[in-house]
Amino acid sequence: MELAFFLGFAVVAVVSAALMITRPNPVHSAVLLVVTFGALAALYILLRAPLLAVLQVAVYAGAIMVLFLFVIMLLAAERRELTERDPLRGMRWPAYLFSAAFLAVMCYVAWTSPARGTHGDMPADAVARHAQLIGQELFTTYLLPFEVVSVMLLAAMVGAVVIAKRRFE
Repeated sequence: MELAFFLGFAVVAVVSAALMITRPNPVHSAVLLVVTFGALAALYILLRAPLLAVLQVAVYAGAIMVLFLFVIMLLAAERRELTERDPLRGMRWPAYLFSAAFLAVMCYVAWTSPARGTHGDMPADAVARHAQLIGQELFTTYLLPFEVVSVMLLAAMVGAVVIAKRRFE
């Protein structure tokens, strides 16, 4: 049963990621990226990593996607006219070939790697202790870098608003 859920979420993640990069509308791509993040969070739960699943939803599907959608809406990303010629048309087939080769190499490395992990369950107390250590380090040792990054993101968002406001005036 667990294998069926794993395969189902894996298929959803791969299909939504493939659809995300093929959509011409940036809002549709952003929504499909949220679906991909949700499927990855479900995979983390199946892999018994609840902290990663919560962080995936809170940080990526929540905060980062809100920022992406804010920038997309703010900059009024219009769809390119269908009559225009694609400037990167000649790079399409080399990109497909490179992507297929990269996927083949990654599958080979994953399949032959000796570090495929242990088989079995991790004790629940080890998971709780790991999450506690991450939180303790984040809010003691790395508190200043954490706050600096949040201020930098705020400054970038204010800068995007200022640039977009100038363009509209």
